[in-house]
Amino acid sequence: MRYVEQLPYETEEENHVTITMADGVRLSARIWRPVSSGREPVPAVVECIPYRKNDLTSTRDAINHPYIAGHGYACVRVDLRGTGESEGVLLDEYLEQEQRDAEEVLAWVAAQPWCDGNTGMTGISWGAFAALQTAARRPESLKAIVIASFTDDRYADDMHYLGGAMLSDNLAEAGTMFAYATCPPDPEVVGERWRDMWRERLEAARPWVLEWLRHPHRDAYWQHASLSEDYTRLQCPVLASSGWADGYSNAVTRLLAGADVPRKGLIGPWSHKLPHLGEPGPAIGYLQEVVRWWDHWLKGIDNGAMDGPMLRAWMQESVPPSTSYEERPGRWVGEPSWPSPHVEEMVHPLRGSAIVTAEEAEPAAVPGRTRTVRSPLSVGQFAGKWASYNAPPDLPYDQREEDGGSLVYESEPLTERVEILGSPSVGLEVAASAPVAQVTARISDVAPDGRATRVTYGVLNLTHRESDEHPRPLEPGRRYRARITLNGVAQAFPPGHRIRLSLSTSYWPLVWPAPEPALLTVHGEGAALTLPVRPTDEPDGMPQTAFGEPEGCRPPPVTRLTEPEQAWNVSRSLVDYRSALDIVKDRGLQRYEENGIEVGLRACEKYTSVADDFSSPSGRSAWTMTFSRPGWDVRVETSTVLTADAEEFRVDATLDGYEDGRRVFSRTWNETVPRNLA
Repeated sequence: MRYVEQLPYETEEENHVTITMADGVRLSARIWRPVSSGREPVPAVVECIPYRKNDLTSTRDAINHPYIAGHGYACVRVDLRGTGESEGVLLDEYLEQEQRDAEEVLAWVAAQPWCDGNTGMTGISWGAFAALQTAARRPESLKAIVIASFTDDRYADDMHYLGGAMLSDNLAEAGTMFAYATCPPDPEVVGERWRDMWRERLEAARPWVLEWLRHPHRDAYWQHASLSEDYTRLQCPVLASSGWADGYSNAVTRLLAGADVPRKGLIGPWSHKLPHLGEPGPAIGYLQEVVRWWDHWLKGIDNGAMDGPMLRAWMQESVPPSTSYEERPGRWVGEPSWPSPHVEEMVHPLRGSAIVTAEEAEPAAVPGRTRTVRSPLSVGQFAGKWASYNAPPDLPYDQREEDGGSLVYESEPLTERVEILGSPSVGLEVAASAPVAQVTARISDVAPDGRATRVTYGVLNLTHRESDEHPRPLEPGRRYRARITLNGVAQAFPPGHRIRLSLSTSYWPLVWPAPEPALLTVHGEGAALTLPVRPTDEPDGMPQTAFGEPEGCRPPPVTRLTEPEQAWNVSRSLVDYRSALDIVKDRGLQRYEENGIEVGLRACEKYTSVADDFSSPSGRSAWTMTFSRPGWDVRVETSTVLTADAEEFRVDATLDGYEDGRRVFSRTWNETVPRNLA
């Protein structure tokens, strides 16, 4: 990244500004704005997230917000209620209270003498959720949003459930927020009140996974704040981005198709990162794109921000399987609208173990062969994360071992290059031996040497075959039609490679297994893979230079005091048949020189199972977070363990708070939740 030292506007910064809500709770904000804004008001851009502006996001914030401010904007970075230096407690994600707070923050910002009354909202992940959800409420001052790595559908396309099956990230994210929501504020900012504020957070804490387990179907809990319920609520322009390695790539194209506002979409090869910090690369000059967007929609500058394609997407070239890439080779392609007139749905029947063309499948009267599969729990150990963070390396590895426990369908070696852009799908006629069963579909790029790189995947809890709102158990042995929609992707398959479709009845630990093993019978009649093919002779639809070099402001120094640790280890014992996936993400101890805080963060996840015992899977998310400076030393330790039998989930959790090495708070939870077709 190129650090920019000179910007059009000289800026000033306020580290702690309080914004009082209607109920008296004071939120803490950090503000960067042009020095001249006191006499010449400017538009404002707001970001609201729970990840601690005073330390844990301070480096990222210092790259982004001063850069935008230096182009003539007031940037307001707010800690959500109950996090960082903001008062109150954070009880769950995306509650009504959070959105009311955001509306009040926007009204406060718009009324400041340094603001001209026009506001925008921005963010990645939670911040993007907040921006989109607030925009749907149509606050008066909000004129546009810029969002990255978001969803418009909290049930079907977030880290909780996928195709009606529970993701292990449901546990992992709950573990993350169990820690973040119980960290103390900084005494140097809030004064001696910090202990009372911390105690309030600790007393109010609860493992959020309990609430998420109570809603395994699409109900009012998930419909709240899901824009997909009614796209007409969105009335302001939106610039939306994500990455193919992220868990949120589907939302960009869905928003482009569903909304009726000025909108642009951008999908690169990235994991859960902002595009100018994108990994795998190439990263792009995203902040320049953002400034251009704000200039057009907040300042009214006719700069062509809406020119060019509606969707810009990175068409990925074939690569060998790896859990991490520095760069993904490829090129940018542009589509004038979405769905794109350039993408054709090509149906490939499944015949025997082959993926064929419609012409090859004739005559239609010839029935396909029936095949069966009951996958071992080991299928999924090389699946990687639902949403890649690229640290530790967490992308899917070579799929050959996974395919050993799956039904495999494969094309002949390709004679011509094939490119897909969009969401593939698989139509099946199936019967299962149990009332609850899953099927995971994976598409892989198989090289001539046999290595298989997963391109995309999708999951379906077959009780959700007709409805996420009202799932119904299967009648064992009865045949059902089902369609599995896979995650969207842009991928090129070279000549000589094969396209492989793999079907499995488990995908642990990415997806929590069904209550019991099920034998799945796949009937050949009507079985087909549908690919969204973009013709290779179609022009790319992009200017010669698509994006500038990544740039931002130079962040303040951070001193590393201990070395970080990263691990992603798969193990299996052939004595007791116990398998385990151990993940460690330890940032090491770091000192933020700007304020002297020393912060440590260590997160560990462990997923285990025994042989093919579907009652044996266990997941654990454990966090340790430390904050200190001379005269102040605190630590938060959390642990959440999730297990299940055929009837219910069990959550065993602990929360401990320490000051000066002495435990000052401790609480445990031991609760069960019915599975309810999960």
